[in-house]
Amino acid sequence: MNATIRPEEVETTEEGDTNLAAVTEVEAGIRDFVRNDIAYLRRPPIAAEAATLDPSAEATVNNVNSLIQRVAGTSLAEIEKLISELESLRDLLHAEGQRVQREISGYAQLSQAAMKSTRMIADNVTQWKRAADGLRNS
Repeated sequence: MNATIRPEEVETTEEGDTNLAAVTEVEAGIRDFVRNDIAYLRRPPIAAEAATLDPSAEATVNNVNSLIQRVAGTSLAEIEKLISELESLRDLLHAEGQRVQREISGYAQLSQAAMKSTRMIADNVTQWKRAADGLRNS
């Protein structure tokens, strides 16, 4: 039941060596932690020992925690950056949607005004044509 990831199996990205070094450092810290504390975790706790950790075990726990925080810190920063970019994109899309609605409303009003003007001109031309036909017939 060996679930460790070998450094050569880790997929490298643009940061390549930095990610590989960080992964290797985390794996080494986790391995040391497990090796040092596996016997401690398997034996039944005694009432006095249950309340306090062995100083070396506590140091190892703190070391592993700091390693995890350093590795996770970059990921969390990237996630927060992505969230802020998505929020600004949402705001931009909302503003653009409102602008498009205003433009469509303006075009609809302009179209209605053009139709009314065209009807008025057509009605006037029809009246002039009837008047001209009436004058010819007389």
